Amino acid sequence: MLYQNFFYSPQADALFSDKATIGYMLQFESALAQAQAKHGMIPQACADIIYNNCVIENIDIQLLISQVGLGGNACIPLVKQLTNVVKKQNTEAAGYVHFGATSQDVIDTATILQAKDAIILIQKDLDKVINQLQILSENHQKTLMIGRSFMQQARPITFGYKVDTWIDGLTRAKERIERILQDCFVVQLGGAVGNKSAFGEYGDNISESLATILQLKNSKLSWHTQRDRIVEIASVLGILIGSISKIAKDISLLMQTEIGEVFESSEEGKGGSSTMPHKRNPVACIAILANAQRIPNLVATMLSCMTQDHERATGQWHAEWETFSQIIQLTGGALHQAVNLTNGLEVNILNMSKNMEATNGLIYAESVSLALSKFIGKSEAHQFVEKNCREAVRQGVHLKEYLSSQEIIKKYFSKEVFEKLFL
Repeated sequence: MLYQNFFYSPQADALFSDKATIGYMLQFESALAQAQAKHGMIPQACADIIYNNCVIENIDIQLLISQVGLGGNACIPLVKQLTNVVKKQNTEAAGYVHFGATSQDVIDTATILQAKDAIILIQKDLDKVINQLQILSENHQKTLMIGRSFMQQARPITFGYKVDTWIDGLTRAKERIERILQDCFVVQLGGAVGNKSAFGEYGDNISESLATILQLKNSKLSWHTQRDRIVEIASVLGILIGSISKIAKDISLLMQTEIGEVFESSEEGKGGSSTMPHKRNPVACIAILANAQRIPNLVATMLSCMTQDHERATGQWHAEWETFSQIIQLTGGALHQAVNLTNGLEVNILNMSKNMEATNGLIYAESVSLALSKFIGKSEAHQFVEKNCREAVRQGVHLKEYLSSQEIIKKYFSKEVFEKLFL
């Protein structure tokens, strides 16, 4: 893939290769046989043979891919190949491959295993981002910069405060991820219509043992057409990418030539232009923001897929497959870029200070208005300061200088108190 290293995380992306995806399905098949043998549904010797043959080297991946269209999913040709491999060693054991399960049991559980491993990687990257931002915040608790409202200069803040707001959103995202890792990664085992009828009296026990082997939570009922857990995972990742993209948006704006307050770390060949040698493009921000443009619509697709028919869905479940994977892969890529983005951010304190003076003191107008309102009322103070702001701009003088000559200011404020309003 041409853009693999730009939009995606190499580590997380590797979990979604064809080979890895089939490997997760084989995990289900081997664990199912072991769980069934534990409760006497199939002979232990047969389960061991199945277990030993559930290795990716036994599967012709290209042949499997070519046959997916015939059965409508990847499980059917996989089970066929696995059965043939086992049959060469033991005919009886071959009869117990995929015994009582349905394709959706395999694919859903494999998807959950795959997603869990990927989200653990995402969680680690998120921790790195938070830790790097905390260091940045600690270093800039007293670094003054202008706060902006509707893209306009508003009131002074500190850069440390701005970073703290980023951390605040990411901390809640981290808590959501921890919660879904506890609640939403559940084994799927129901058989043809979800009621475990093929497993007889062993159904609930086999499901519990299967979950234990795969280190997933058990579910008393199958969730073939109850998709709230998997949609919740997608939604939590959608919120996470929103919080990450907020940081990327802020940094990309602060990197503008006219502002120049914060920059991505510089290294050879990074952020250059194909035509303009002077440019320093926000490349990590671009990748994050591009992924953030795509994920909300994918999450919307997952939500729309919840309206599923009866006990097995016609199309809605199938629409989830690539959609869910793309959400995870794009989120993984965004977090991978966010780790790079927040590592070594360059803060230009001089430009922050210079930009504070761009309005000739107008950013302190609210401070003056609030202080004056104690003497003449809120509405009158606001009108007075607003009128004098316009006049200061017209005359091209600093607001402090202009207001200091006004009688009402002299009446209510000493020189020392008035000057503190502009700090």
